[in-house]
Amino acid sequence: MREDKDAMTNDAMDAKGGAGLKDKKMGGKKTTFKKKVCKFCSQNAVADYKNPEMLKRYITERGKILPSRITGTCAKHQRALTTEIKRARVLAYLPFEKK
Repeated sequence: MREDKDAMTNDAMDAKGGAGLKDKKMGGKKTTFKKKVCKFCSQNAVADYKNPEMLKRYITERGKILPSRITGTCAKHQRALTTEIKRARVLAYLPFEKK
């Protein structure tokens, strides 16, 4: 009875143009991702408030600081990067926000 109900549900989904439930369970692709590496550790670079071009990579268009899970920086360098971005904002190398 349960299998018949699932089959009817899948047929109804296919008729509406949606993906069937069994397709998701059986044939789903697993995406693998490349581990992000901290650029400061690998290149022995130092975050510097006097280099706004380098710091612009780590802020959004609106001026928010990107988290380390997106940029790939380690915790130690993320803290240093945040400090340098804030210093650059105070000294007007970077804007606080973009409208």
